[in-house]
Amino acid sequence: MFRRTALAASALLAASALVLTACSGSSDPASTTTAAPDPNASVAIRLVLEPGNLDIRQTAGAALDQILIDNVYQGLVGRTSEQEIVPVLAEDYEVSPDGLTYTFTLREGVTFGDGQALTPEDVVWSLTTHRDTPEWADSARLAKVASLTADGQEITLTLSEPDSSLLWNLTGRAGLIFKQGDTVDYATAANGTGPFLLDSWRQGDSITLVRNDAYWGEKAAVAEVVFDYIPETQAALNAALAGEVDVVTGFDANFTEQIQEGGDFEVVLGQSTDKGTLAMNQSPGSPLADQRVRQAIRQAIDHTSFTDAFGAGQTLYGPIPELDPGYEDLSDVAPYDPDAARALLAEAGAEDLELTLTIPSFYPTTIPQILVSDLNEVGITLTVNSVDFPTWINDVYINKDYDLSFVLHTEARDFENWANPDYYFTYDNPEVQELYQEALAATDEAEAAALLAEAARIVSEDAAADWLYNGASIVAVGSGISGMPTINVNERLNLADLTKNAG
Repeated sequence: MFRRTALAASALLAASALVLTACSGSSDPASTTTAAPDPNASVAIRLVLEPGNLDIRQTAGAALDQILIDNVYQGLVGRTSEQEIVPVLAEDYEVSPDGLTYTFTLREGVTFGDGQALTPEDVVWSLTTHRDTPEWADSARLAKVASLTADGQEITLTLSEPDSSLLWNLTGRAGLIFKQGDTVDYATAANGTGPFLLDSWRQGDSITLVRNDAYWGEKAAVAEVVFDYIPETQAALNAALAGEVDVVTGFDANFTEQIQEGGDFEVVLGQSTDKGTLAMNQSPGSPLADQRVRQAIRQAIDHTSFTDAFGAGQTLYGPIPELDPGYEDLSDVAPYDPDAARALLAEAGAEDLELTLTIPSFYPTTIPQILVSDLNEVGITLTVNSVDFPTWINDVYINKDYDLSFVLHTEARDFENWANPDYYFTYDNPEVQELYQEALAATDEAEAAALLAEAARIVSEDAAADWLYNGASIVAVGSGISGMPTINVNERLNLADLTKNAG
């Protein structure tokens, strides 16, 4: 039987490791200052996308995961920035050799933000309700959990068949633990077990978290974190230079020299699972239902244009980024070749094609500009429809009313979307679906990764979409700040180890 022993609470809360620093020899973003930290400090962090509401059970979008998971809400297990699964509300856990039984030992003395005690019954209720409520995000990720029981502090999950993704899924929304019978209005408030409490939400402006002084683990090192929502890059740069924000996430690497000039900020680059995804609606009757047209679009696009324009990130030619299991360099599948693209369009009888790109308005105009130019070179006229995010959610994500659409998918290990014909990608390949199920059933990590790689190559060869780039986590960190995560910050932002010096 495999046993995962408990780690110290601080292990989960450790700052993200640095992958690469820009214009600096530092190898640790948590060491930007040697001054004593101020336990009463308030840290202002610039974010780009504000959530529509705070109900993390039912509201789509990474904007909620980014600020609420780890900080306010927790699960039995969590993940480090390096994607390692670690115990959180569970002291430890065991997995049976056949992969069908997971036993978690629940910590004692844990309370919710409102002072109510965490009980084993809360865990069983939370996971059971999540599994049985299709309206809750990621409900299907618990579909193979046949039963959940509690015996003292022991929580047992019994599966109907092995699921190699279960522990990972429990680190995300599917595994979050809520208080049974809670009356909190989740749309505007929160009640979790994490190191921070939700203090206020000024819609259209900011969300403020304050330290949870009754937290079961190591207390947060700052008294307050204010998330300032500043979508426009220049405005964010101005706020930083004016001393209005301490950290700028989603930073544009092209402004590195400007923000670092005064010595008050350091720009840090980290890896991410951000996938700049150009979705192609393959519904019957659409010209994009023809694989040759989709392949032509892929080969008409110069992927290096995006990484050059952003000054960071790397090219990506398939649905799995380098940080995730199953990654393979798939650049051979769709090399930049406008002549080949024109030939494919002619073969498909799709010359002089007219398409519309639906893109959320907060993304830089560089993205549609490159796409319009590259596709025009091969005879495709692209009209850009820039919309607010709620409109994108309704029209594209829910109603699948689009030709092409761009969005940055930040979620780690989200290949399941390519095995789901009902997802807004509209991609339906039974072979891919079968390979994905085989990967889930594998009890060996290497075998599961190999199956995912095989499925990902098929997805790319089918030109199910195009993956314009794998973005970098670009963070401008103030000189008095330590412990700021720098890896995958668009998806998760664990701030319990964040400090600000007293100076």
